[in-house]
Amino acid sequence: MSLASFVTPPERRSPLSLLDSFLIAADGALRTLSGAGHASRPSPAAQMPSPELDAAQRRLSGALMRVNHVGEICAQALYNAQALTTRDPRLRQQFDQAAREETDHLAWTQQRLDELGAHASWLNPLWYAGAFGIGLLAGRAGDAVSLGFVVETERQVERHLERHLDRLPAEDSASRALVRQMKDDEARHAQNAENAGAKRLPLPMRWAMRGAAKVMTTTAHHV
Repeated sequence: MSLASFVTPPERRSPLSLLDSFLIAADGALRTLSGAGHASRPSPAAQMPSPELDAAQRRLSGALMRVNHVGEICAQALYNAQALTTRDPRLRQQFDQAAREETDHLAWTQQRLDELGAHASWLNPLWYAGAFGIGLLAGRAGDAVSLGFVVETERQVERHLERHLDRLPAEDSASRALVRQMKDDEARHAQNAENAGAKRLPLPMRWAMRGAAKVMTTTAHHV
């Protein structure tokens, strides 16, 4: 099945709308992977003290923030794909708003990586493509399933960020401030999706999502 059949309902399909869908998808990917997006909110780390970290602390913080940056790459891909597939204008607006907040996270984590002297994942194009494909599938399954996917994804991310707060060096107040704000935002995104009519995903699907997330976070910690 072609991308066109996923992003454009049959009764609305036309050459112009198909072209628009491809252009929107391409623009979103380029902006995300090039780092062209800018935060609309000040970084929570901006007013935090900047104590000197030793080499081991910088490596750990850099690896953890790289994982978080990959998560934001995937979030952009998922929300962009789901916004393209929904037929509900209000739900599309909700996805777009969540994606804008995730753009803040993306910009914040990139800035923190730069400050720590760490690199972003070299596999970001692969992570984006995979997450975009999953988002298309979730969106094609219907809005309730798509929202259920948001809930499960955001809940997993929330737990993952909580673990990062336990692992980040106590001295790294800047990274910790970012992670706390991101965790609050992800919890709100999950709640908004539940309020919009999310369908709870089957247990095997939730297990599969956790397994895939484990592979991604483990790989991104190093590469």
